[in-house]
Amino acid sequence: MRRPWIVGALLAGLLLGGCGDPASGPGAAPPTPAEPGASRSPSSTTRQRAAASPTTPAQAPSVLYLGDSLAMENQKVLGQSLRDELHARYTSAPYSGTTLCDYLEGTGERSLVPTADKAAALVRTLRPDFVVLQFWGNSWGYTPCMDGITYDANRNTYFSRFSADAERLTDQIARAGGARPPKVVWVLQGPDPITPDRVRRVNALYERRAHTSGDLVTDAGRTVSPASARYTWAQYLPCTSYEHDHSAYCTQPNRDRTALHRDDDYLHFCLAPTTSTPKPCPVRSPGIVRITREITRTIAAQVR
Repeated sequence: MRRPWIVGALLAGLLLGGCGDPASGPGAAPPTPAEPGASRSPSSTTRQRAAASPTTPAQAPSVLYLGDSLAMENQKVLGQSLRDELHARYTSAPYSGTTLCDYLEGTGERSLVPTADKAAALVRTLRPDFVVLQFWGNSWGYTPCMDGITYDANRNTYFSRFSADAERLTDQIARAGGARPPKVVWVLQGPDPITPDRVRRVNALYERRAHTSGDLVTDAGRTVSPASARYTWAQYLPCTSYEHDHSAYCTQPNRDRTALHRDDDYLHFCLAPTTSTPKPCPVRSPGIVRITREITRTIAAQVR
């Protein structure tokens, strides 16, 4: 296992880069069990509504997925999971290197997200039932809309700004939804080996925001954390029953453990190298499957 400290230049490349080049072709993921357990414009996938059953919803939900490079690498796997489990209508519009303020309307040229893909704009167009937000919590000042505010320079200012942006974003989403606003699903993040307390506080901020606005959280970060240490970073974890049943996802079966991160990337869960052109992850990656199955489980609990 490599050491958890990374030089600044490498960290910047990892955060701004997406996950591998899909030219090699992704391996098809196995079917998701019935039991719950970037692009320049949104990508959308739709599945015809199926008859209701004890494990499928009476009405297929519509889901919009927004976020940073973690969402970028997850987006295809999440779409497959939501379609398989819930026959969901699904649209994703992640942008690598972004944070909450990038999806706010009114940020103009100071944002890495174009006007048409702002959260409220997409809600007005798509009328989703759920908006899933996955943000690591950009704390290094890469995005112009953060006005140079960083976690290292001024932690109190960073959290105050992040909290304010979370409130503005959920308010814009709610107003865009009109009489039938979507439920926001905040994805809680996994451990950070560099600033573990930052992620803990970011997750707490998401939980408070969801409680205040009547929205949801999904603790996907727990699925990529040691069972007894929620905020301790690990490159490998014991294989789950799902990974045992789908052996391609138990990467070291002789040691009963699976890889969550590459040796050269502590942040992303795609097991393909990062590239300068952000793309969905092109290879089977246990961490991505763990995260997306938990997001799916949270939404399923609301619609079944």
